[in-house]
Amino acid sequence: MKKSKEQTFYNNPVFMVSAIVVTLFALWGAVSPGSLSKNASAVAGFINDSFGWFYLASVAGFVALLLFLAFSKYGNIKLGQENEKPEFSYFAWISMLFAAGFGAGIVFWGVAEPLTHFANPPLPGIEPNSAEAARVAMRYSFFNWGIHQWSVFTLVGLALAYFQFRKKSKLLVSETLQGVTTKKGNASLKKFVNILAVIATVTGVATSLGMGVLQINAGLNYVFSFPDNTWMQVAIVGVMFVLYTLSAVTGVDKGIKILSNTNMALVIGFMVFFLFKGPTVFILESFVLAVGDYLSHFVEMSFYLTPYTGDKWVHDWTVFYWAWVITWSPFVGSFVARISRGRTIREFVTGVLIIPPVIAFMWMAIFGGTGLHMDLFQNTALAEAVSKDVATAIFVFLQQFPLYGILSALMLVLIMIFLVTSADSTVYVLGIMTSDGNENPSNTVKVIWGVLVAAITAVLIVSSGLGGLQSVALIAALPFTIIMIFISISLFKSLYLERKKSEQEVDHSSLQKKAQ
Repeated sequence: MKKSKEQTFYNNPVFMVSAIVVTLFALWGAVSPGSLSKNASAVAGFINDSFGWFYLASVAGFVALLLFLAFSKYGNIKLGQENEKPEFSYFAWISMLFAAGFGAGIVFWGVAEPLTHFANPPLPGIEPNSAEAARVAMRYSFFNWGIHQWSVFTLVGLALAYFQFRKKSKLLVSETLQGVTTKKGNASLKKFVNILAVIATVTGVATSLGMGVLQINAGLNYVFSFPDNTWMQVAIVGVMFVLYTLSAVTGVDKGIKILSNTNMALVIGFMVFFLFKGPTVFILESFVLAVGDYLSHFVEMSFYLTPYTGDKWVHDWTVFYWAWVITWSPFVGSFVARISRGRTIREFVTGVLIIPPVIAFMWMAIFGGTGLHMDLFQNTALAEAVSKDVATAIFVFLQQFPLYGILSALMLVLIMIFLVTSADSTVYVLGIMTSDGNENPSNTVKVIWGVLVAAITAVLIVSSGLGGLQSVALIAALPFTIIMIFISISLFKSLYLERKKSEQEVDHSSLQKKAQ
């Protein structure tokens, strides 16, 4: 039986093509890292310069569509059958969205991003390291981690949940295109879409894992004087690979549950500690002010570009973020879809689009706000230290507090657990995507994807570090953004037809009653 499953798996063209493409990419980086870095940077630069507008316009469109669906007549449509109740309680659902809203990325940028924008303001005419710079820095940090970022995950998750639970389709990205495809030639198109989804997911998770590895190495070096070099970073990737592959293969649900609970306890503990140990009133005031600035400049920031000045800030930050989350969307979308069966579209959109961003805002306000307060009123020069090495930002920040060694060690544990649990879940989702939607993929497929994810992460770190990670995310996101536009059209068309059919049935029923 096991042999039969593996044969079926190996005969799956989605697995074969995507695995070969990822393997060849990894080999290219291993054999000629300089060539990979040079070419990836050139292609990413072209895409960033030529299609930055496309990323911004697309994501703004996703936000508009989701808000329309949530507050229109379509909001009452259930992600499941009409008599189905939500699979998880409201509290459990919110808790899982809390977990989804956190990851190594927010830990990496929580201090680094506000302080970077503080030293290098996003808008022209603002004096660096000034009070005005601090305010704008917090506003744009909220924007980059806010509703727009989560609209990408919400859209893919909503489409997956609707077609899987409402239309009884497989948990595959290709199934979300039912509204815009025909049966003729459908098989080849579905395979192509699923292959792109797999490649996007691999590059997205490699980007996040790579950032986390750089941060762990920087922390080990800054706090414990471990060497900070590529060999150490590859060793960290190896440790992570062993941990997440072991978890994926053995299916130790209990162990992952313990890790997840530990993570949440650490996150809440850190937030509470620094909220009250730091400048509490300043944090709360900066949070409220930044939310107000975020809302009042929402449309302006959504479409902000600089064609008249040639400034590249928005391309380096917002465009990269949108590309990064687009590559992550098949994975995170699958997760939020899986936990949302029985919810209405209105519940789904308002929950997924609002709860994780609010959590991110709180983290940014506590950590980034405290860092800004230190530089503004205590002359700590954190922004200067962050500009030298962004990966050390959180550890430079922790150094300003008592129990520095313990806090740093706990932060390293938090980052490592985030990376392991994210990679474990990603390997599982990749297994589903390359096993024709089978929700119990074989251990063979999970091990293969575990190896390839680790290989890509290591190759990108060795070849070009953070810049290489960002370049690959920009490249992989472009074709999947186009697919997401078709997903949007497919979802809306399917909802429209379902609603129209339902209204016709109601009218027909009313006419029958009148006739009687």
